[in-house]
Amino acid sequence: MNIYEEYQKKLVTAEEAVKLVKDGDWVDYSQTCSFPEALDEALAARKEELHDVKIRSAISMKPVQVVEQDPEQKAFTFHAWHCSAIDRKYVDQGKAYYIPMLFRNNAAYYKKGYAPVNVAMITVAPMDKHGYFSYGLTNCAQQAMLESADHIILEVSEEMPVIYGMEADHIHISEVDYVVEGHRHLGTAPGGAPGEIDKKIAAQIFPYLYDGITIQIGIGGMPNALGGLIAESDLKDLGMHTELMSDGYLKLYQAGKITNKKKTINRGKGVFSICNGSKELYEFLDHNMDILSAPMSYVNNPETLRQLDHFVSINGCIAMDLYGQVVSETAGTRHISGTGGQLDFVTGAFAAEHGHAFLAMPSVHVDKQGVKHSNIYPKFTQGDVVTTPRTQAPFMVTEYGVAQLSGHPTWERAEMIISIAHPDFRDDLIKEAEKQKIWRKSNKR
Repeated sequence: MNIYEEYQKKLVTAEEAVKLVKDGDWVDYSQTCSFPEALDEALAARKEELHDVKIRSAISMKPVQVVEQDPEQKAFTFHAWHCSAIDRKYVDQGKAYYIPMLFRNNAAYYKKGYAPVNVAMITVAPMDKHGYFSYGLTNCAQQAMLESADHIILEVSEEMPVIYGMEADHIHISEVDYVVEGHRHLGTAPGGAPGEIDKKIAAQIFPYLYDGITIQIGIGGMPNALGGLIAESDLKDLGMHTELMSDGYLKLYQAGKITNKKKTINRGKGVFSICNGSKELYEFLDHNMDILSAPMSYVNNPETLRQLDHFVSINGCIAMDLYGQVVSETAGTRHISGTGGQLDFVTGAFAAEHGHAFLAMPSVHVDKQGVKHSNIYPKFTQGDVVTTPRTQAPFMVTEYGVAQLSGHPTWERAEMIISIAHPDFRDDLIKEAEKQKIWRKSNKR
């Protein structure tokens, strides 16, 4: 049987394919753009006949039908390794649950049997002439997940770009149970325009950047603002090494700022593990020999990052306290996103000989009643989950400045942290620091 005959033999409707799922199964949708939309819809349609089916995914970019069609969780229970705005809404409503993890360890959870998979369903690019399907925009922990699965169903999307990988970037027709031609559009997440605070924060970080560095930037208004500053600057020969590639990087490639020529490893290649962004970004990546996907176990490994030498990591956070503890995934007990790769990159950037990590946030937030609150707290007491411990707190950034906390005692940290707080809250923070005995009497006020 040749590969095309095998393809036709395994080609079925989504409704037929999801009959593989049984009561009590763990089903995995992989992450972000690998979300199998047609299969999700077909599985949701079985809600009256299934019981206790658990589903894993991450960074949903479209409504998830096993959640939407079964809000009381009679048949399905949905879980996220990392939350998008859609996932956050589900968690807020008690319709989904977060799975704590470090991204660099994500594959190991599957390999060690901590995350069993009965049925894996993923979206891939169309089969090539050799019988292979590219994983496209999602490398992540996908190979480890598939190798753990009892059954594999592929949903083919004509829009999924073919992306070359360092490893773990494709699967052969002989390794799958079913193929479904979904004919769905890939989810997109084009970057929003940065606000004024984003621009001010980006301006605080920009002086620390220089020619030849390899950069990792997160997603959101501040990274987009920083990308704009870099694109308009004289910086040159930058490298890309990032867990998530977004439109911010597309701007830098288009401006000729990223050449990857100065990287100490993977020279000449931009490296990422997952991607979501605009359709233009996806088209840019298709068959692009200058860019490689790689597993998160490689991309986020501090040993990999150490070798990049001149490495700069820039990510966002939600809040911090006077001790240097950083919260990036919850607001109190309310879940927002996830640990993701933040601690991976903070650890790895510090290990690089000339590496630096920046965690950035606005100094304040405004609640629904219009009341302004500081994002710098005296201490965390409301159930906030600490993402980066004080022992690893890197360069902290607000619109009021940069505080480099490594190596400094508690009283110096308190002084530096308060110096980047909103001026309206500094006096109260000083009083709290005094109560906590982390404010030296001779500190400036």
